Amino acid sequence: MSRSRQRFVLVGCVLTAVLTAAGLFVTDYGIDPDLWLVGLALGFLLFLAALDPWLHRRRAAVLATDAHLDAAARDLTTALRAQWAEETRARGLDDLLDLHWSSPDGSAPPGRSDAVVGAFERQHAHRLVLLGEPGSGKSTTAMLLTRGLLDRYDGGPVPLLLSLSSWDPEHEDVRAWLTRRLYEDHPALRNSELYGSYAGDLMVEQRRVLPVLDGLDQVRHRADALDKLVRAFPAHTPLVLTCRAHEFEGLTVPGADVVELHPLDHEEIAGYLRAHADPVTAARWEPIFLHLRGEPDGRLATALATPLAVWLAGTVYAYGEPSELLDRTRFPDRRSIEDHLVDSVVDQAFGDRGIAHQVGASQVWPRDRARRWLAFLASAMDRRGTRELAWWELRRSVHATWLALLGALVLGSIGGFGVGWLMAYASTPKLAPVTGLAAGVAVAVAALSASRDRAPKPRLGVWRSLVVVSGVVGTAVGLVFGALYGLSAGLVVGLGLAVASALRFALGSSAELTHPSSPQWTMARDRVAVWTGSLVLAVVFGGAAGLVFGPYQTGMVGLGLACGLLLGFTLSVLHLRWWWFTVARVWLAARGKLPWELTVFLDDARKLGVLRQAGACHQFRHALVQDRLTGRASGVELVQPPDRLV
Repeated sequence: MSRSRQRFVLVGCVLTAVLTAAGLFVTDYGIDPDLWLVGLALGFLLFLAALDPWLHRRRAAVLATDAHLDAAARDLTTALRAQWAEETRARGLDDLLDLHWSSPDGSAPPGRSDAVVGAFERQHAHRLVLLGEPGSGKSTTAMLLTRGLLDRYDGGPVPLLLSLSSWDPEHEDVRAWLTRRLYEDHPALRNSELYGSYAGDLMVEQRRVLPVLDGLDQVRHRADALDKLVRAFPAHTPLVLTCRAHEFEGLTVPGADVVELHPLDHEEIAGYLRAHADPVTAARWEPIFLHLRGEPDGRLATALATPLAVWLAGTVYAYGEPSELLDRTRFPDRRSIEDHLVDSVVDQAFGDRGIAHQVGASQVWPRDRARRWLAFLASAMDRRGTRELAWWELRRSVHATWLALLGALVLGSIGGFGVGWLMAYASTPKLAPVTGLAAGVAVAVAALSASRDRAPKPRLGVWRSLVVVSGVVGTAVGLVFGALYGLSAGLVVGLGLAVASALRFALGSSAELTHPSSPQWTMARDRVAVWTGSLVLAVVFGGAAGLVFGPYQTGMVGLGLACGLLLGFTLSVLHLRWWWFTVARVWLAARGKLPWELTVFLDDARKLGVLRQAGACHQFRHALVQDRLTGRASGVELVQPPDRLV
């Protein structure tokens, strides 16, 4: 549904809900309330029919057309351009070290990171493999390439940068994985009015996406995984891969230039640290620079030979004494220096009011607890074999049985209490406990069924129609209530549920594909659906309570509103990822595994430089940080052992 249609539907639904509530009192002006509600229901259905994109389709095509896919590519480019521009600013990459590369076998010309776009476009097949040591700048160079291609985009495949750590080649085809990630990061691709059905699937199938895949070294069974990648993206199709140099030995990508990033020399290290320090701090670095010139192949020079290590060192010793790195007893090798820098940058990020104020963090997080929370998240990601922290995947940190029972218990209690509370003040208070219990059990059973993680499927045929879905749901439930409580109650409840269905339909697929993806953006869509549905059902039950139990019975309309809000909440959240994320978050916070304000904490950790953002997911600033927090040696393969859930 287009943005304009969406707005019209929202306004029409709110107006209809208000007029439905007003229908309770029109008898004072000589108007039959049943006639009023029948006219309002017919008018609402005609209004939906006028806006229904399915009824106004030019032809009954299910799949997206070329015009649809061209529009999707343009809007996706706009979103990705804004997303990576913001992430470049957040990571401070506007003033970046100029990285150099060369081909290990001399088959490709040497190049530089500030000219990576030109080097890629000159390559005849547009296929590139970036190699390097951990922290050498592979991911950053891939991001700069992606951003540069997006800035120059004038048609053709859209560059899409993704981390390969979330792909399991044993259980998922790479094209299916790419499609899934497209929909997860950009749910508006499901907007069938603007882009047709299966737009994301067809963009991948028709090679309208240029995959920029980061971290082949993070995938299990790399040789088999690379073979599947090469078969999915043969020699004539564009492809970009990054991988650690050692893990790529013996592997080939047909038609691709394979280049390896050079380590930094002592002049580049000194130049960067001097440029990013005040005169006093720069003077403290001079003993280190002298040591690097004297031992260009020593442990310290090797440890500081990557852009990541130089950034870590500049951050850690912005106000400290870097000469402690010369202590060979304390830092005998490269690994000890890297571990010290990673530990220090994580510890310094938290517990300091000055740093929190400088970066705009919401609060000063306790250092010990922040490290413990980050270690839990890193371990959970490590068990799942991924480098990405997706908020909807937090549910996997809680055992599926516990998650289902907790969610069902809470929703069943809320729904049962809402119905029982209303019946307790109705004409049949003796039935309140039984009615409330029955309603609670029904909601709990529905929650248990909804707790299973399912991939959303697009509506097909007539079920894509806004007016048909709303009319069928409203009519079916209205007939039941009408038979039990009278015509007026049936009309109010049926019309209210038709309004709720129309709202759910309109809000089910965001129209904002051009909006850059982020964890906050994808989560906000679910929250809007929850509270909109809750408020609509509150009005419905308030009106029904007034009609069934008497609008002039003290407090019944208000009680119906309150009970409708409770029941509306339970019915709105059943199938939403936000609810199961919330259940997992509260359970883990109650056990001290995570903070209560998890989303705020993650956003602050990003501002403090510990996390970074990639679309709708968070990542640790580098794999070294995640590995250090889990206590796993850097470079050890993520093997996805059986989950140890809590």
